[in-house]
Formats: sequence, structure tokens, C-alpha cells
Amino acid sequence: MKLGILKTDTVRPEWVPTYGEYPDMFMALLRQADPTLEFAVYDVEHEQYPADIDEVDAYLITGSKSGVYEDKPWIKKLMAFVRELHQRRKKLIGICFGHQVVAQALGGRVEKSPKGWGVGLHTHRFHTAPDWHDQDDLELDILVSHQDQVLELADDMQVLAGSEFCENAVCQVGDHILTFQGHPEFVPGYANEIMVLRRDLLGEEVYAKGMTSISGTHQGVRVARWILNFLRDGGA
Repeated sequence: MKLGILKTDTVRPEWVPTYGEYPDMFMALLRQADPTLEFAVYDVEHEQYPADIDEVDAYLITGSKSGVYEDKPWIKKLMAFVRELHQRRKKLIGICFGHQVVAQALGGRVEKSPKGWGVGLHTHRFHTAPDWHDQDDLELDILVSHQDQVLELADDMQVLAGSEFCENAVCQVGDHILTFQGHPEFVPGYANEIMVLRRDLLGEEVYAKGMTSISGTHQGVRVARWILNFLRDGGA
């Protein structure tokens, strides 16, 4: 399988030697679930796209510090590409910003949540276990870093998991689009760096709670297995 990673942001230069760019994080994660995977990277923030939509088997949209509602030409072009992928029923995974851009592109609504920032390790509970799920624990512990949330669903978008803080945390459209608000590709060290950087923005209460939480077990590799199950077999 060849996965096209749609890169929507750049890691701070001082962090790259330790953590890599966002596509590197996804490659490292997904190769833990399948070392044979192949990848292509498209820097859509700089409007780089495949010459042929079928040159890869599926796509993944990364996280970004941008908001999907911002009036940026590259975001509008990405949303048009999402709509084309949807029309073609091409397999697509959305992570954080990717989760939100899918919702916004297909008719939903994303805004800054009145609940504020979500950081650190959060628990998202599945309402039911889809076919691609491991049919084990319905609770998923995953690192998050977001203020924006999907507040209104797109047409045909089904909510699979959520929490009191983020009701629409895992969503699916048909058997071809799967999105996660959380960051399976993050490691605790990277989550720590972001929280330290944004400490003043987060406020002491959110910062302290987030920093304490990352000592828990992050289930990113579990999500990687789910993603590959979905890309290979789909399922509702």
C-alpha cells in the first residue's frame, strides 16, 4: 500500500532533529503497524498535489496550527481536493486539522470551542466498535492539542467516539473517510514541547492538567492498526 501524506504545517526548526516533520511522525507510527508501507508526501500548504489522484492508494491529512475557517487560498484548494476525494470514494484519513477540514469541506462547521484548549492525554469513548476496530476496550487514550472543534457534522458523517470535552472526536463518512481529532502520531515528548511553548496561552490550570496527563499510556500504535484496517477493508 502507498499512502499520500498531505502536509499542512511545518514543525518548529529546533524540534525537527528530535521529532522530524509531521510526515516523518506518521511514517514512523504507521510503519510500526506495517513496515512494508510506502509513502509520498505532498506539501499542500505550498499547493503541491499529485499529478494523478490515483498515484497513491489512499491519503492522510496532517494536523496544522491553521484553522480550517481561515481565508487562505491553500486551505480552500485543500477543501476542494477533499470534495474530489469524497466524490471519487478515495480512501482518506484526517488527523486533527485534517479531521476538521473534512467536516468543513463536506458541509459541517468548525469553530473555536467555548470549552477552550484540549491538551495532553484525553480519553475518547466509542459508542460502538466498527468493523475496523480491534473489538477490545471502547475507550481510546490519545494525545490531543486543539482549541477548534467540529461543532456541526457534515452530511453522512457518523460520530463513532467522543468525550465530554469533545463530542465529535472520531468520525466516519461511508466506507472511505475516517477522521480523528486526536494525534496518534504524537509522542509524549512532543506533546510536552507544545504545551511548554503555549503555557501562557493555555493558562496554568489547563497546562498543569495536560502535563500531568502525559505520564499515562498513549495508544497511538493502536490507532495506526485501526487506520490500516480501515484503509484495507473499510467497514462501518
